[in-house]
Amino acid sequence: MTAIAPRFGPQLIRLLLVTAVLTVGLLGALAGTASAHAALTGSDPKDGAVVDVAPREVTLTFSEQIAMGDDSIRVLDPSSKRVDVAKMQDLSQGGTVRYAVGLKPGLPDGTYTVAWQAVSADSHPVSGAFTFSVGAPSATTATVPDQEAGGGLVGTLYDAARYISYAGFILLVGGAAFVLACWQRGASVRPLQRLVVGGWVTLTAATLVLLLLRTPYTGSGKLGDMFDLGGLSDVLDTKTGAALVSRLLLLGAAALFIAVLFGAYAKRVTEAEAESEQDGEGNTEAGKAKADLAFGLSLGGTVVAAGIAGTWALSEHASTGIQTGLAMPLDVLHLLAVAAWLGGLVSLLVALYRVPDLERAAVRRFSRIAFTSVVVLAVTGVYQSWRQVGSWDAWTDTSYGQLLLVKIGLIAVLLGAAWFSRRWTGLLGEDAKTAEAGAEADAEAGVKVGVKAGVDVAEETAEENVAEAGTAADPERAAQLARQRTALATARKKRDRDADTERSGLRRSVLIEACVALVVLAVTTALTGTEPGRTQEKEVSRTGTEAAAPAPARPVSLTEPFDTGGTKGKGTLRLTIDPASPGTNLMHVWIDGPDGKPMDVPEVKVAYTLKSQQIGPLPVVPERLAAGHWSAGNVQIPMPGDWHLQVTVRTSDIDQTTIEKNVKIG
Repeated sequence: MTAIAPRFGPQLIRLLLVTAVLTVGLLGALAGTASAHAALTGSDPKDGAVVDVAPREVTLTFSEQIAMGDDSIRVLDPSSKRVDVAKMQDLSQGGTVRYAVGLKPGLPDGTYTVAWQAVSADSHPVSGAFTFSVGAPSATTATVPDQEAGGGLVGTLYDAARYISYAGFILLVGGAAFVLACWQRGASVRPLQRLVVGGWVTLTAATLVLLLLRTPYTGSGKLGDMFDLGGLSDVLDTKTGAALVSRLLLLGAAALFIAVLFGAYAKRVTEAEAESEQDGEGNTEAGKAKADLAFGLSLGGTVVAAGIAGTWALSEHASTGIQTGLAMPLDVLHLLAVAAWLGGLVSLLVALYRVPDLERAAVRRFSRIAFTSVVVLAVTGVYQSWRQVGSWDAWTDTSYGQLLLVKIGLIAVLLGAAWFSRRWTGLLGEDAKTAEAGAEADAEAGVKVGVKAGVDVAEETAEENVAEAGTAADPERAAQLARQRTALATARKKRDRDADTERSGLRRSVLIEACVALVVLAVTTALTGTEPGRTQEKEVSRTGTEAAAPAPARPVSLTEPFDTGGTKGKGTLRLTIDPASPGTNLMHVWIDGPDGKPMDVPEVKVAYTLKSQQIGPLPVVPERLAAGHWSAGNVQIPMPGDWHLQVTVRTSDIDQTTIEKNVKIG
C-alpha cells in the first residue's frame, strides 16, 4: 500500500545541502587535475628547432591512437596566416601513431607555429602547440586558443553532465534492484517509483546533453556549436558518439522495464499478498505469476543494466591500455556493483524516511546484497588500480594515483558507516524476535494482547460506523472521513516508527553513507577524466621530465668572470633574461673590465640548449647598443626547462672564451 510521506527533517535538509556544496566544490577542485590520456611524443621539425630549409610537411607522433580531422593540425606563419595545404595524412604503422600535414612551397624565413587538436582513445580531447623556425627565429604574432581542449564553460558543462549521468545510472539500476531483490512490495510505493523514474529521466537527459556537447567539447569550444548538425553527424561516427547513441537505445528498453515493474508486477505483488492473507499460504496462483514475472524482470533488467554500463566501458579508460579484453567486462561488473550498493543505499534511505511500514526483512536483504557488492568492488577495484596506476611511485607522483588514494580513503569512511548500519540492522532483527516472543507470552497470559485487540476492534468498529453514517448522510463527508482515517493510520505508523530507537539509528547511519557516497561519486567522475598513472609514467620516461605546473615567470640574471688569455682579456660578464619564460624574451649582456667600467669587445655570441629534449643549440647574436652593452629583443625559448647557456666573448682576433651556465626557464 502507498502511504502518505512525512516531510524531511531540518537536520536532514541541512546535511544534504552541506554535502551538495562540498561535492560541487570538490568537483571544481578536481577539474584542474583532469588530463587526457594521449600525449604528443615527438614532431618533425622538433619543437624549437631552427632549420636551414623550409620542410615540405610537419609530422606529429602521439603516445596512443587518437581521432583527428582534416582541420586538426594548423601551421601558422609569423603573421598568423595558415601555410598548411591539402588534407592531413595518417602515417601510422604498427604501434606508432603518426600524422602529417603538407606545407606551402617556398616558405620565407621566420618562426612558425603548429597548433593541433585531437580526441584521445578514451574519449577526452587533447591539444597543444609548438614552434619551429626557418633560417632564424623571428617575431611572431600567431595566436592559438588560450584554453586547452575540453576546457572553459563547455568543459564544465560536459563534466557536470558526466557526473549527473553516473548518478542517474546508480539511481535507476540500484533502485530497481532494491525493489526486485529486497522489497517487492516497494513496486507499489510512490516514493520509490519516483526515485527510479527520476534516475531514468536524469540519465536520459544527461546522455542527450553529452551527445550535443560533444562537438564543441572536442572542437571549437563554443557552446553554440552544440546544435551544429554537421558536427553531430561527425560525432556519431566516433566511438564515443556510438556509445552515447547505444545508451539512448538501451534507455528505451529500460523505460519498458520500468513500466512493467511499476505496472503489471506491482499488481501481481498486491494480488499475491491478498490471496496469501485469505488462504494462509504463499503458494497461490498469483504468487506463481508474480515469481515468473520477477524472474523475467530480473533477467531482462540485468541485461539492460549491463548494456548501459558497457557504454562507459567501451568508450573510456577500460577500452585503452593493456588487457582491454579483461578490463572492459570487469569495468561493467564494477559499475553494476556500485549501482547495486549506492543506488540501493539511496532507495533504503528514501524508504526509511518516506515509508512508515518498511519491513525489517527488506533491510536485512539489502545488507546482504551490499556486502556482496563490496566484495565485488574490492576485487575489480584492485585489478583496476594495478592496471591504471602501474607502480608504487605513481600512487603519490601522479594525479591519478593521488585521486585514487582519496577515493580509497572515502570508501573506508563509507565502509565504517556501513558497519554501523549492519549493527543497527542486526538490532532490528533482535527487536523483531523479542517482539514476537513477547506477543506469544502475552497471548498465553491473555491480558495485554486481549486488551490491545479489544481496543483496536473498538477503534475500527467506531471508524466504520462513522464512515457508514457519513456515507448515508453525505458522500463528500464520507470521502473526507475516509481521508482522515487514512491520515490517522499513517500518523499512528509514523509515531510507532519514530519511537523505534533501532530504526532511528539505522536512518542516521544510512544518511551518512549516502552523503559520503555523493563525494565518492564526484571523485570517481574526476578519475574517469584523469590520465592514468601508468600512462603518465610512460610519458615521464619518454621525455625525461615530469609534467608539472610551471613556476611563476621571473627574470634570470647571472654574473661570471672570464679570461680570454690575451691582453686585456680579463673582465666580468653580466647577463639578464626577462621574463625567463617560454616565448619571447629580452636579453641584455654587459661586459665590465677589471676596474668595473664598461669594456668594449669585438664580439659576443649566445646559444641555448635543452639537453633533456635534444633541442638546440639555439643561436642568439645580440646587437651592440653601447660600449660594453649588447641586447637581443626577440629571444625565442620554446618550452620551460633547465637550459644550458653558452656565452662566447671575443676580446681580439684570436682570443676568446666560452662561459657555460645552466639557467631555469619557466
